[in-house]
Amino acid sequence: MTEATQIPLNFPLRPASGREDFLVAPANEEAIAWIDKWPDWPTGFLVIKGPAGCGKTHLAHVWQKQTGARILTPKDLDTCSIEDIAELTLTPLVMEDMGGKINDDAFFHLFNMLTEKKQSLLMTTTKRVKKWKVKLPDLKSRLGTVPVAKVQQPDDQLFAALIVKHISDRQLAVEPDVVQYLVMRLERSFAEVRRFIALVDAKALAGGRKITKPFIRELLKEKEQGK
Repeated sequence: MTEATQIPLNFPLRPASGREDFLVAPANEEAIAWIDKWPDWPTGFLVIKGPAGCGKTHLAHVWQKQTGARILTPKDLDTCSIEDIAELTLTPLVMEDMGGKINDDAFFHLFNMLTEKKQSLLMTTTKRVKKWKVKLPDLKSRLGTVPVAKVQQPDDQLFAALIVKHISDRQLAVEPDVVQYLVMRLERSFAEVRRFIALVDAKALAGGRKITKPFIRELLKEKEQGK
């Protein structure tokens, strides 16, 4: 893509149940379609897999608002008794950041109780389900039946939209040519957009600088040099 290439900045926005709008693009439309499909999930369970900062948590909160689900992490199961697990399964659940260490026995009981009660479970992860640190063969087998909705790295249009969104969230004054400049030079990841725009905001405020291409060029150069 050359510097003269123009990226349209009129993006579809998804109202997110009182939360900030969710940007819809080919990179995330599969996951959004699954959220919209609930409660007609084949198994009552869903995994949303994608890179850090891609919007998995945002989608989980959209679904939580829609279903009244409780949001947990694997660590929350460490001290759960059977009675605690039974109480958790009275409502749909979200399990964030799956894939690392987890109490296999507690999660196995949770999975089975949710199935028995026909409750739903939404899990988010950055890892393939087969790579999760799960040791119980029966639990691995059950997880293998859960549909996986993937969120991909952003294409040019979504990447530009993400940059615009983070700029707008911080109420920064940025010209379209600066957005174009960032699209062509910034690391292509959701997490990096969030991190870099936060840096731009802090540096511009601290130095009383306007956000221009030369200013962005300086920050990118500092980043490359590890400052």
